[in-house]
Amino acid sequence: MSIKNNTTVEFGDFQTPDILSDKICNLLADLSVAPNSVVEPTCGTGSFLRASAKAFPDCRQILGFDINPNYVLASQTVERAIVQCDDFFRKDWNSTLNTLKEPILLLGNPPWVTNAEVSRISGKNLPKKTNIHRLNGLDALTGKSNFDISEWMLNRLLELLSGKSAVLAMLCKTVVARKVLQYAWSKQLQIKSSATYSVNAHEHFGASVDACLLVCTLEPGASSQECEIYLHLDESTAYSKFAFRNGRLVANLSAFEKFGYLQGRSSFKWRSGIKHDCSRIMELHVCGPQSFKNGFGDVVTLEPTFLYPMFKSSELAKETSEPSRYMLVTQRHVGEDTSTIQHKAPRTWEYLEKYGEHLDRRASSIYRNRPRFSMFGVGPYAFSPWKVAISGFYKNLRFRSIGPLDGKPTVFDDTCYFLPCQSEDEAQEILKLLISQAARGFFDSFVFWDAKRPITADILGLLNLGALAMELGVSLPGAVENTMELPLWQSQ
Repeated sequence: MSIKNNTTVEFGDFQTPDILSDKICNLLADLSVAPNSVVEPTCGTGSFLRASAKAFPDCRQILGFDINPNYVLASQTVERAIVQCDDFFRKDWNSTLNTLKEPILLLGNPPWVTNAEVSRISGKNLPKKTNIHRLNGLDALTGKSNFDISEWMLNRLLELLSGKSAVLAMLCKTVVARKVLQYAWSKQLQIKSSATYSVNAHEHFGASVDACLLVCTLEPGASSQECEIYLHLDESTAYSKFAFRNGRLVANLSAFEKFGYLQGRSSFKWRSGIKHDCSRIMELHVCGPQSFKNGFGDVVTLEPTFLYPMFKSSELAKETSEPSRYMLVTQRHVGEDTSTIQHKAPRTWEYLEKYGEHLDRRASSIYRNRPRFSMFGVGPYAFSPWKVAISGFYKNLRFRSIGPLDGKPTVFDDTCYFLPCQSEDEAQEILKLLISQAARGFFDSFVFWDAKRPITADILGLLNLGALAMELGVSLPGAVENTMELPLWQSQ
């Protein structure tokens, strides 16, 4: 998303054009939404207030709130609207909503900004500190605890609306809409129906992000856990549905109903590639015998001891025949003492020390209190001779069998996922299972293809390879014993 200045960052300030707010309110009216009360919690310059005043002439009360006093002054010119200056995160929304006559319509365009972006500029427009995704350990430290401000706001509003006759209609990132619904469904909030309508964010906001209108109808006693997906605001027929099943989101409900029986635990564990956060130093192109060029353009001579052929995520996806570079792998397992490199490969140690300041400045906190030049995603599995691998970034299910090169196992960057195998035969048999129609249908049940990283180890691990092998009438090769990495807090 393109951000213009700190004010835009802190308040996620993307004002809704009147043509879009009019279209949304007319859509709601066509869907038989007939509110007695309309509330826009972050009204900005008032486009939704103006649109709702026109689309719902019988509405008794139209309320708008915004933290920006200049916006409040502009919105107070809207006929029939009462607009107040208020901070969303400090306002008593429960008291406000309880005084309104139902049905209630909450609509608008909450901030399109993450808590990390606001914190980066020392902004204050944030909710009270909370781990809304209930993360711990490594996940919380590596960025997964970051969330969109609008996600927190919409979660809160749906909680307050649960048990009331109401509609929530909000513009937001598509990924936020899914997270909000997952939260609401996991909390068993009383939602009667849900839908998302794709919105061209670049056209309306100049933002390069997948966005939508999220519409949730709430009713006392309701318990729907499905969401219809519409490709445009003017579509009358849903393209597909996603839903909440067995405690998680299902991306394609019809595919899940056909292939969901393959979900379950498997003795095979998907691993991610090696994480080092310094590609210019740790990834090198071959120039000649023991001669390599790094990302700074420097040619260096290194022993082969700690160098392994590697595939980048893009090379996996494009089915490149051979790796284009080598990775310098400093450890065989997480937490291993790296000082032994000095004696085993002195030129390699000299190289690491030369660029040590760059490695010491790696931003992720996972490297703190670790041996110098540490990496993650290393263990016996990383050095298995054969692997079945896939890129996490590309929007296709392209599994590949990857073997050793010049007698050394091939490794991957941390945007790839793989199953470790002991032989080529084992890798080929597993590959046959994964490229089967049943496996593809199963993964289509869970993969949201518009996500930044659509394929994850979590999703890959949902498939029970044993059940799939039985379904296809083939024998499943023995699983490689995978030594587990200790969680961060246990391995110090």
